Amino acid sequence: MLNVSNATKIYGQSCGECIDHTGPAVGDNQCPVCGSVVACADVDFGLHDGEVLGIVGESGSGKSSLAEILALDSDATAGDVRYDAYDGNLLETDYQARHELRNEHVGMVHQHVRDGLELDFSGGGNVAEKLLAAGWRHYGDVRERVEDLFRETEVPVSRMDDATETYSGGMQRRVQIAKAIANDPGLVVLDEPTTGLDVSVQARVLDMFRRLQREQDVATVVVSHDLGVVRLLADRTLVMRHGRVIESGLTDRIMEDPHHEYTQTLINSAI
Repeated sequence: MLNVSNATKIYGQSCGECIDHTGPAVGDNQCPVCGSVVACADVDFGLHDGEVLGIVGESGSGKSSLAEILALDSDATAGDVRYDAYDGNLLETDYQARHELRNEHVGMVHQHVRDGLELDFSGGGNVAEKLLAAGWRHYGDVRERVEDLFRETEVPVSRMDDATETYSGGMQRRVQIAKAIANDPGLVVLDEPTTGLDVSVQARVLDMFRRLQREQDVATVVVSHDLGVVRLLADRTLVMRHGRVIESGLTDRIMEDPHHEYTQTLINSAI
């Protein structure tokens, strides 16, 4: 349902040689010629309905930049992304098509809560905003849908009209998930879904999302530096370093028998 080819994001005015002068082989993602930063380059993968793809790597590896491209939150420098809900390259969409895709077909759970929620809005208002953007108009229908989503994501319905800033970190993350799945998207992107959460809260959020993902059969991309999160959720995993994918495969194989030296170091450091 999603095919990604040559996804590339460069920050700065590229000299045209940035990709050749960066990457794991040279140990840096900043071009020594022009100073541009190659966040990610030449990323290729496919994703099936209901499949979960994990993307791991250290800070600066390019995983979050890739997530923002897939969620249509950031423009790519180059590449081709095909999604079965849209006839054409997602990276070349106009404003109207991008607006429709983001509100109806693609959900995003941001690493930083303030990027995904208006904290001075009510929790219910944040989720309702996504429904209204997709064309919902009847107040009763919107409120009923929000109540259902709060129950599904284990947020107390009694707190629906409270300001989101009064919620705990775990509740705020679950409201983000409720907002992301509000319009039954085919694709959900999770960027560091457990950042800043206590271990016990992390477990509840992840278990809840895994249940929802299986029930709704939604394709998911999970970006995380936490290998435990990826091991729990992902069917397949990409390992990134200095803006490039250096290893990919079934998650169990990556975790138990990593082939690349960097992947081995990454996994051993988490043990």
